[in-house]
Amino acid sequence: MFHQFSATAESLSKASSLVLRIGTDAHLYDDPDDVSIGPLLESRFDSEKVDALKRLLALLAQGSDVSQFFPQVVKNVASQSLELKKLVYLYLLHYAEKRQNEALLSINCFQKDLSDTNPLVRAWALRTMAGIRLHAVAPLVLRAITKCARDPSAYVRKCAAYALPKLYDLHHDEDNSSFEELVDILLNDHSPGVVGAAAAAFKSVCPSSLFLIAKSFRRLCEILPDVEEWGQIVLIEILLRYIIARHGIVKESIMFSLSTMSTTPVADGFPTFSGTSGNCQTLVGTTCDVNMITLMCKSYIDGQIECFAQTGCSNSNDDKLDLSLTSSTNDDVVMLLRCTSPLLWSHNSAVVLAAAGVHWIMAPRENIERIIKPLLFILRSCQASKYVILCNLLVFAKAVPPFFSQYYEDFFVCSYDTYQIRALKLEILSIIATESSIPIILQEFQDYVKDPDRRFVADTVAAIGLCAQRLPMVASACLEGLLAITFYESSLSSSSQIDGEAGVLVQAIMSIKAIIKQNPDSYDRVIVQLACNLDRIKIPAARALVIWIIGEYSVIGQIIPKVVPSILNYLAWSFTSEEPDTKLQILNTAAKVLLCAQGADSLAFRKILSYFIELAKYDINYDNGRMHHEPGGKILNGKMHSSISSTKSSRIYLPGSLSQIVLHAASGYEPLPKPCSLLNTDLTAGVVNETNDSDISSGSSIEESGSVYDSDHSSISSDDGNESVNDSNDTESTALAVRNDVQDVREKTLVDVSNVNVCVDDSNENTKGNLSAFISTDLAELMPKLALESWLDEEPGVSSIQTTQQASSGRISINNLNCTVTPKLHSLLDPTTNNGLRVEYAFSYEISTISSMLVLVEIFFENCSSEPIKNIALKDGESSLSVESSDQVLGESESLLRTANVPPVLSTEEIASLDPGQRVKKLIEIRFPHHLLPLKLAVTCNGKKFSTKLWPDIGYFLKPLSMNTSAFIDHERQLPGMFEYSKRCTFKDHIEKIAPVKDDSSIHSDKIILLSQILASKVLSNCNVSLVCADIPVSFNIDDASGLCLRFSGELLSNSKPCLISILVEGKFSEPLVLTVKINCEETVFGLNLLNRVAAFLQ
Repeated sequence: MFHQFSATAESLSKASSLVLRIGTDAHLYDDPDDVSIGPLLESRFDSEKVDALKRLLALLAQGSDVSQFFPQVVKNVASQSLELKKLVYLYLLHYAEKRQNEALLSINCFQKDLSDTNPLVRAWALRTMAGIRLHAVAPLVLRAITKCARDPSAYVRKCAAYALPKLYDLHHDEDNSSFEELVDILLNDHSPGVVGAAAAAFKSVCPSSLFLIAKSFRRLCEILPDVEEWGQIVLIEILLRYIIARHGIVKESIMFSLSTMSTTPVADGFPTFSGTSGNCQTLVGTTCDVNMITLMCKSYIDGQIECFAQTGCSNSNDDKLDLSLTSSTNDDVVMLLRCTSPLLWSHNSAVVLAAAGVHWIMAPRENIERIIKPLLFILRSCQASKYVILCNLLVFAKAVPPFFSQYYEDFFVCSYDTYQIRALKLEILSIIATESSIPIILQEFQDYVKDPDRRFVADTVAAIGLCAQRLPMVASACLEGLLAITFYESSLSSSSQIDGEAGVLVQAIMSIKAIIKQNPDSYDRVIVQLACNLDRIKIPAARALVIWIIGEYSVIGQIIPKVVPSILNYLAWSFTSEEPDTKLQILNTAAKVLLCAQGADSLAFRKILSYFIELAKYDINYDNGRMHHEPGGKILNGKMHSSISSTKSSRIYLPGSLSQIVLHAASGYEPLPKPCSLLNTDLTAGVVNETNDSDISSGSSIEESGSVYDSDHSSISSDDGNESVNDSNDTESTALAVRNDVQDVREKTLVDVSNVNVCVDDSNENTKGNLSAFISTDLAELMPKLALESWLDEEPGVSSIQTTQQASSGRISINNLNCTVTPKLHSLLDPTTNNGLRVEYAFSYEISTISSMLVLVEIFFENCSSEPIKNIALKDGESSLSVESSDQVLGESESLLRTANVPPVLSTEEIASLDPGQRVKKLIEIRFPHHLLPLKLAVTCNGKKFSTKLWPDIGYFLKPLSMNTSAFIDHERQLPGMFEYSKRCTFKDHIEKIAPVKDDSSIHSDKIILLSQILASKVLSNCNVSLVCADIPVSFNIDDASGLCLRFSGELLSNSKPCLISILVEGKFSEPLVLTVKINCEETVFGLNLLNRVAAFLQ
C-alpha cells in the first residue's frame, strides 16, 4: 500500500514538472542534439530555423563547440523574422571573432538593418556590430554609432551609448575627438535612459574631459532622479568631479573647514574625543578628529595613498591644504546637493552611498547629519551591502564620532552577522562611545566575551581596551575585567593551543599594556599581579608581553623594584625551555633593568644579564644566538621594538569606491581632480556652438516614424551604405597592402623605427647632424642606413650642417640583443650527505615531444669521492617501480598522449659506473604535480637510496612563442582587465656593469643597449620565453633610462595559451631602477605566480 503511495507521489512530481515546462523551451536543454540541426537550418520555414537556432544556443550554453554551423547561420541574417534575426545575432556575437572572414560577409546586412523601420532591429544590428571585435569593422561601427546617436528611438540611442565603450576598447589608441563628440551628443539627450548610458560611456571613454559637462550640468542635475539606478551612481560621480574641477572645495564643508585648523599630535595614535590633543570643537557643537579629516582631504584630492599609509597622520603645521575654494551658496553646488538629497532614500544601497559621499565632501558641516539616518537604514539590507556600508561608516565615525554617538544601538552585533561585520561594528562602537553610553556598551560587551567564536571574543577584548583608553573614567573597571579574562584564560591555556584560542589571552594582555601606558604610576599593582601569574601563562606571545611590561616599568612604584630580582631568577631558570620570541624579550628586559639599576643591585643584575647572554650564545635559534654580539647596540639602544605592532586600518579612499573595501587602489580608481583645474579656456573649447544644436542634438524630437528616419536622417542608407562600404573597403585594402609592404621591410631588419617627430625644414638640418653624431657606432651598425636616414628624416647621401640640438621623441625597436643566457644550477643532492655523489639540475629550454605535461630537466651527476660509484639511477620517490628505459618510453609515447597518464619521471637507463672526478649529464622529463609544488625523487647508488625533492621553476612551464611587435600588441589587447597583472620592483644589477662606462653623451646608446642586454639576459635565463623587442627611447638626457620597454612572449606548455611579459624601466642609470613588470595571461593563477617569480629574480 505504501509503495503505491510512493509511486503515485513520484508520478505526480513528474507530471507537475512537465506542466511547468509546457510553453517553454526548457526541453531543448535535455537533449538539444536529438535531431539533425543542419537540415533544419536549410528549411524553408522560419519556425524550423528558429527551433534549430534554439538548439544551437542550448548546446552553446552547455559548452559545446557548434562553430561548424557558422556559414549556415550567417545566411539567415537577412531573414524578416524578428525572432530568427535575434537568435542569429546572438550566435554571431559568440563566434564572430573565431570566424572573422564569414562574419565580415554579414556586415552589409547589418548596415541595411540599421535603416530598418523597427527600432528593435536597428538596436540589435548596432549591438551585434559593436560586439564583433574586429579591427576591420571598427570604422564602420563608428559610423553606425554616429548615426544611431541621432536615432529617433531612445532605445537605439541607448544602445549607441553602450556600444561606445566596446568600440573604444578595441581602438583606444585612436583620436578621441570623435568619441568625445558622440558622448557630448548623448549627454544632451532628453531621455533619462540615454543619459544614464551616456554617463557610463563618458566614464569609460573620456573620464578626464569634464568640459563636456559644463553646457549640460544643470539639466543633468535635474534629470538625475529619473535616471536608472546604476546610471545614477556613475552620473553622481561625474557631477561631483565636475564641481571640484570647476569650482573647488566648499569652504563651509567639514572636509575643508576642519582640515585647515591647526593640529597637534594624538597620543599613541589613538584619538580621544574629550577636547584633548588632535581634536577640535566645531561650530555646531561636535568634536572631530582633525588629523583624520586632514588625511582624508589630502588623499581624496592628491591620491598619495602610499605616502599616507607609511607616514600616518601628519602632525606638523606645515601640512595645511592649499586648495581653491567656493561657497556653499554657489548655484552649481546648491543644485547638486538639492538633486542628490532625494536619492538618500533610494531603494538601491549603492545610490544611497554615492549620494551620501557627495554630501560628505561638499555639504556644509551643519547639513551633514542628514546622511546618517539613510545610511543606518540600509544597514538592514543583505550581508554584502551591510559590510560595504559599515566600511564607509567606519571612516565617517573616525572623523566625526559625535554624529553617530546617539545611534550606538544600531551597531550592536546580531546573531546572524558574519565575523567581518561583527569586527567592523565593534570598531565603530569603540570609536563612538561616550560617557553616557559606555555603561550600556560595556554591558553588551560582557555578552560578547561569552561567544563561542574566539576571534570575535578577541576583537571584543580589544574594543574594551580602546574604550578604556578613550574614556579614562571607565579605565579602572575595564582593567579589572581584562585582568579577570587574563587569569581565566591563563588557567585554561597551554602552549599547544591554536591561534584562535590563544588570541583572546594575547589580546587581553595587549589591552592591559595599552591602558597601563597611559598612566603607569597608577597601575603598579596590576603589573605585580601579572608578574605573579607569569608561571600560569603558557602562551609564548602572552608571556613575551608580560615580560616586556615588567622590563618597561621595572622602576615604577615601590613594589615592582622589589619583585624584579625574583622574576629574573625565575626567568633564568626557565630560559632554556622558552620559545624564541620569549627569549628575546627576556634579554630585552634584563638589559632594561640593568640600565635602570643603581647601587648594589647593579652588580647582581649585570651577572644575571651575563648569564642570559651566555645562554643565548649557545642557543639553537640563530636570532637568539647572535644576540650576545650586540647587547648594547640593539637592545640597550632601543633599536628592538615590541613584537606586537600597531595596525593601521584607516581607509582613505573615496566613499563608495571599491578601494575603500579592499584597502588598496583598485584598478580604475582615480582621486578627485585638482580643485579649479578646469580652466575657462577648456570650458570654451568644450562648448559646442549653440547655432548648431539643432544639427547635433539627438533625434528624440523626431517622431518614431520609419519613413522619416529613412528619408531624412539616414547617413548610411541601403544604397549609399553599400557604396560607402565599398569605398572604405577599397581604401582599407590599399592601406593594408602598403602596411604589408612596410612590414615586410621591417621584418628583414633588426630595427624598427617609429613615432619620430623631427621637422623637415632647413632650420633643423643641424639638429639632424647632431643627432647622427649622438648615436654611437654600435647602434648605427644595428640600423640599416636607409632606416637611419628615414628616422632622421633626411635625404640619402645629403650631408648635415652642425648647429643647435633639438629634442626628438623617436623610439628604436631592437629585436635581437645578442644577450648571454646562463641557466641557473640547483643542488639536488649534496656529496656530504651520501657516498660523495653530487647531483645538480638545471631546467632545459627544449620542449618534450611526448606530452605537454612534461618539463625537461638536465641532471648533472659528479663523483666527488675517491672511489667509483656504481648503479646510479633517479626514480620517483613515491613509487617503488623502476624507471623505464628510453626505448620503452619512446615506444609508449602515443599511449601516453591518448591516456594522459604520464608518470612523474621519464628518464634514461641508470649509470653503471662513475669514476672519481667524472661528471655526466642526463636529460630527464618530469611531470610536476603543480607549478609551485616539488616532486619527491629518490637517487640510488651503490645499493643505497637517498630521498630528495626537485623544486619546479614556473618560468620553464612556458615555451617560446615567436611574434612581432604588432602581434604582441594585438594579443595584449585581447587580454585586458582580469587577465592583466602588474607589479613594481627595484633593479640594481646594472649599476656595477654600467658604472665603468664614462659619462659621455656619445655613448648614451651604449648604456641603454647594455641595460637592455642585462634585463633580457635576466629574463631569458629564468624563463623559457622569446624576446619580442626592446623599445629604446631616444633621449638627450645621458643618465635617463626611463621609457625603455622590453617585451617577451611565450605560451603555456599545458594548453598553448599565450603568456606575455612586459618590463617598463623608470629611473637613471646611476641609481637603482624601478621596473614595472606586467603579465598578460588567460590563466589567472599561473599569471599571478609568474608575476611574483619575475619580480623576485629581477629584484
